[in-house]
Amino acid sequence: MNRRTATTSRRGALSAVAILLIVALNLLTACGDKPKESALSSGSKVLALGDSLTAGAGVMSEQAWPALLASRTGWEVVNGGVSGDKSSDALVRLPALLEEHQPVLVLVTLGGNDMLRHVPEPETVANLGQILDMVKASGAKAVLLATPQPSVAGAVFRNLSPPEFYLKVADEHRVPLIEEAIPEVLSDPAMKVDPLHPNAEGHALLAGKIFDALRVIGYVR
Repeated sequence: MNRRTATTSRRGALSAVAILLIVALNLLTACGDKPKESALSSGSKVLALGDSLTAGAGVMSEQAWPALLASRTGWEVVNGGVSGDKSSDALVRLPALLEEHQPVLVLVTLGGNDMLRHVPEPETVANLGQILDMVKASGAKAVLLATPQPSVAGAVFRNLSPPEFYLKVADEHRVPLIEEAIPEVLSDPAMKVDPLHPNAEGHALLAGKIFDALRVIGYVR
């Protein structure tokens, strides 16, 4: 290789490195510039829409995560969880809940019963999308919480994980997703009152994880 060829090669390599650095800096800048949501003041009305994971099956109402979240934030958190609800059931209930409570934020925790009852995934996705659209149309903000995919192996190895459709729904409808909080709690047998539901300690841990996630999103100061 002669001197001119070596110089050209070095310049080409340096140019490639410079391009990669510029791309990386642009990505970091874009992530850093993403605005947070405005913090909600004490007394704000928040609706927790869900099934038995929200209702607090197996624990007292004051031990369920919506009540614990209210204590930590000062918000008025309405527990809109109904045991056994599928996404279609919650979709039917939602208009009356929005009209009655007029929340500024709705935490949507649904899909677990859909999976347990083998509701086709496209139907669940469509229902969740309609719920999120309805929340937005009411003037409220929405946050989606993922529930884990039923899995014997995941339960045995204490590694439950959410299905990918939650991320798809959150991206499509531009809402924040709290993806790992519930799967992480339900992966620990010591945190459960039965195979499907958190015990009191599990709800306390879940409330803390949700609180921390909402702080990252910006709703908690």
